[in-house]
Amino acid sequence: MMALVTTSPQTPPVRIPGYDEGPFRHQPELLDDHLFWQVHLHLSDTHDLEAEALLSQLLGGDTWPVFTVPLAGDHRLYVVYRALEGEAGIDYLVHHPDWDEAETLAQDDGHFMGPGLSWAELTTAADNGLPGGSTIDPHARLMLLLPAFGDDAMPDDAVERLTAAMRARTRVEAPERLAAARLAYQGEWGPTHWTTGARGYLINDGGYSFRNPANRFAWPTARLAQVASALTP
Repeated sequence: MMALVTTSPQTPPVRIPGYDEGPFRHQPELLDDHLFWQVHLHLSDTHDLEAEALLSQLLGGDTWPVFTVPLAGDHRLYVVYRALEGEAGIDYLVHHPDWDEAETLAQDDGHFMGPGLSWAELTTAADNGLPGGSTIDPHARLMLLLPAFGDDAMPDDAVERLTAAMRARTRVEAPERLAAARLAYQGEWGPTHWTTGARGYLINDGGYSFRNPANRFAWPTARLAQVASALTP
């Protein structure tokens, strides 16, 4: 069953095969809201009433906000705010038109799964400039996908890169300090080691990752290879 994301008349409907909860609504306008980023990146403290209200709206409203990022080879990455009572969270999904259903890349919730992206893959998706998604802005894409990332080998300029995005898209004080703290905290899974496996594609050793072939719930070999190719820098 295909899920339908309600959009404006100018925007083609977004369908996520195999992901049939909902109702969905494509909401790219949220990416221009500085408060959204505080919520999405867990930058707000528990006393921020505005952030609490927005989080309640995102994860407890009548619609599920959805964002999209195109990837190489006609793949697409979806970020879905799963406003399901008792099971709310954020799902990161990847899909290709030839697949029967989307694959879960990562889950940001109480039953977390991930990471789904290395640092190089994260920045590649942010910078690819491919049209057809919620935004082509690299700063917005970087922060949108950041919660799905985990990598124990970041480059020296990683904090600088995230700081620039925060300065461009948020109103937080001391963005460099917050960027460093956010990169030190890499989801519930923590920093994960990525390597090129024997078959020539990127895998990791995360105990909660679909991209660790040692896990019983890992994707099949062909899918691991295809997704890695779509995300290759």
